[in-house]
This record gives sequence, C-alpha cells and structure tokens, in this order.
Amino acid sequence: MSRPVHVIGASRSDFKRNLRKEGLALADVIVETGRAALADARVEPGDVGAGVVGNFAAGLYTRQLHLGALLVGIDGALRGIPTLHTEAACASGSIAVLTAAQWIAAGLHDLVLVVGAEQQKTMSPAEGSDVLAAAADWQAERPQYGEHMMPKMFARIAAAYAARHGLSDRDLAGVVVKNHAHARRNPLAQRRDAAMTTAMALEACEANPRFAPPLKVSDCSQITDGAAAVVLASERFARRGRSLALLGWGHTTDRLRLDDKDVPAFPLVRRAADRAYAMAGVQPGDLDAAEVHDCFSISELVAYEALGWAEPGGAAALVASGATALPQVRAEAGLGERPARSMPVNTGGGLIADGHPVGATGVRQVAEVFTQGCGEAGDRQVEGARTFMTFNMGGSMTTNVAMIWRAG
Repeated sequence: MSRPVHVIGASRSDFKRNLRKEGLALADVIVETGRAALADARVEPGDVGAGVVGNFAAGLYTRQLHLGALLVGIDGALRGIPTLHTEAACASGSIAVLTAAQWIAAGLHDLVLVVGAEQQKTMSPAEGSDVLAAAADWQAERPQYGEHMMPKMFARIAAAYAARHGLSDRDLAGVVVKNHAHARRNPLAQRRDAAMTTAMALEACEANPRFAPPLKVSDCSQITDGAAAVVLASERFARRGRSLALLGWGHTTDRLRLDDKDVPAFPLVRRAADRAYAMAGVQPGDLDAAEVHDCFSISELVAYEALGWAEPGGAAALVASGATALPQVRAEAGLGERPARSMPVNTGGGLIADGHPVGATGVRQVAEVFTQGCGEAGDRQVEGARTFMTFNMGGSMTTNVAMIWRAG
C-alpha cells in the first residue's frame, strides 16, 4: 500500500430489529448508521471525500437500487461526493471496505464512509431463500438443489468434509454453542436472548429440524435486517484519535458453481489469506482474535483450515479445545478451558448468532474488530488484543476477502 489506511469510527444497528414493522426502509438504516459512524469518528460530514454502500439484493428485497445516493440523506454536506454500490453476494460489505481502502491507499481520498446494509424481512422465507440463491449459479444450481438452495449447498460441503475428514453433530454444535455464548454478551446481537446448549444444538426435533442434513436450523444464520458503517481514513485524520490500521488484504474469486470448486479445501480462500498475511508481514499465530464467515456452522470449520489455523480435519478439535472461544464463555459452552493458545473467533456471535444482514456482514466484521481494538467491547472484550483478521465470503466460497488489522 502506498499510503496507510485506518478505521477511525464505526457504528451498527441492532440486528434484532424488523425495519418493516417499524415503518422504516433501507434508506433509514443506512442514514442512521452512517451518521452514527461519523459521530463516532469525530469528523464533520463535509470532510468526507467519497462513500460506498455494500449491499447484495436490495433490488429484489425492496425494489430499491442506486444505493450510493442514499448516503446524501445523512447530511447535505455529502451532496456532490462520488459514491457507488458494491455487490459480491455475502461479501458485498467487505468489497465495499476494500474499495474505500484502495481509494485511500492510492491517494484519491483522505476520508471515505462505508455503509453495508440489507433489509431481508420483506417477504416470505421461501421467497427470501430464492433471493439468496442468486449468490450461486441460479440457472444451473436451482434445478439441482431445489428450494432453500443455499442450506442444501452447504450441506453438500459438510458431506464432502465428512467423507474426507469425518464430521459429527457434536463438531458442528461446538461452533453453534460458542457463537451463541458470545452473542449473549453482545447487546446488539439478533440472538442475544436465545438459549443454546450443546444438548439443544445436538437434538433434531420439531423446533430444530434437520433442515438440510446434516445441518439443522441451529446450524444456519437467520434472516436479518440491519446495517453497519465504518469511516476509513488516511493518517491525516487517524492522528486525531483511536484507530485500527489495515495491514494487508487478499481478494480472490472462484468459479460460481460449487461443483466446479475443490471442496472442502477451497484453495482460493487460502490464496486470499496468504496474500493478506504476506502483505501484513504476519503469520496465523500472530492473530489475537478474528471474525470469519459462519453463514452455516460448517463454513466456520472450513474457514479455520483454509485460513491456516488448523490442519485439514483439525478444525473441530480447535473449537473443542476452547481456543476460538472467549475465555469468559469456555466453561458455559462446554469447551476446553486451557487451550495451547487463545484466539477468540466471532466475538459478537458471528453470522449464526449476531445475525447476517447480507450486505452489512463484511462491514460489521470490521466494526467488531475496531471495537475490540479500541478496548470498547465490554463483556466480550479480548484482553490485550491488537492484531485481527476478518474473513468474509460470498456464495459457496466464491468471492473471498481476507483482511488483517492492527490496533493503534
């Protein structure tokens, strides 16, 4: 990078909200979180040089596109700035962050506002599931998988993983229980009030059916409304206060169809991670905490191995050791309490328990590590954490974005 890039402010909405029931639209939550992020950064709207909105499917969920223009609603001083909307399925938010970072690194702007947002609670679950299927090759894979296509595709990934390495319900439950334990310490998480024990995650029943074998409903992220925002800046603004520096990134794209990928190794995820590590000059063992894309429990396990944190087949043992849980939740989650090293993952609950408003997720991950880096995470704080990774992906590990951050 030619110029350093910093996060200097962040905001997010409560992911438990239903915007439609509040009489609100996507524009309202974009304005709300964008305005709050600027206030958190202690900058004036007139200082913003450009803006990016990350969103997956507003045109289908709400019939609203041309989303960059919605940023102008934050303040009249933003009228006239360049804006755009990025779309890369569930990686739309991280692509928005990366776009802004590259503008700053290139010297085009000193301050860029990024908002990721999605309003999904606008239609029936079946209709919404078909919208989400657009993250894959809808023409080819919809006839192959049928309704509720994305859970079935990740069930296929789980089956491939099981055939190669072995996989039990308890392995998947470890991720589910850990992330719910983290969410209970996050006052803005969608499932902060939801009980989840190992016994509950293991039991296939009417309340928790095996929706896409071997995955149960508890293994899946939920339909979510919400937004997150971050303010990215050059050193000109970062000197004014707390900041999180972007050390490196990797961005790769695979073929769209799942059958055309190397499952479950996903080497293009590893390539993105390796590029981020190399640019940042760090190794996996240097990370203090991380956010990874757990749209389904199996995706978190696969990510551990593809990102270089566990050997092939070793992800479940890493979870069971307690290494990826906050120390303060290991006992209640039934995980090991004295792992060889500690690197909490998905400290706010991840997609499974914090929520997955698709276009907001990549931005929310950055907002979470910013909060951790500033020491402002409250009951879920990772003590002394300085170096973080965020990994956000779209489709079936199709678009992969890994970023490494260090607290100032």
